[in-house]
Amino acid sequence: MAFSATLSYTTFPSLPRFPQILRTKRVHFRLIRAAQSGESETPESKSEGSSKAQSASASPKPPKKPVYSLKKGQIVRVDKEKYLNSINYLSVGHPPYYKGLDYIYEDRGEVLDMRIFETGEYALIAWVGIPTAPAWLPTYMLIKSEKLDYERL
Repeated sequence: MAFSATLSYTTFPSLPRFPQILRTKRVHFRLIRAAQSGESETPESKSEGSSKAQSASASPKPPKKPVYSLKKGQIVRVDKEKYLNSINYLSVGHPPYYKGLDYIYEDRGEVLDMRIFETGEYALIAWVGIPTAPAWLPTYMLIKSEKLDYERL
């Protein structure tokens, strides 16, 4: 036994006829302009505002790109004294002279990304051959390496 339902406008006359409504009625949107308090709507102010908007839109200045102290792909190491005296080391909660982090002082790390946060310039460092997650470190505690070949300290 098959069931089929059909709706017709003769059965339900209260149903709107969408294609006819879309064809006959047009929607108009009004333009809204933000005004400062105390600013009045006069024809002079409208023409001044439109000329200001046209001049501002004619020459938009792109935001300046930040200049970083390190480049992506550069090889770095972490300065041990600066790191041990930083808030980054204190926030981890390791005991003094913890040996588990010696790879960041001895092995090379690669800069994956650079960002400027509210607290300064940071670099995302991943250590080569060490199965650990990359870490965001301030650039003031990083030592640049000139070459890819390195000897472990």
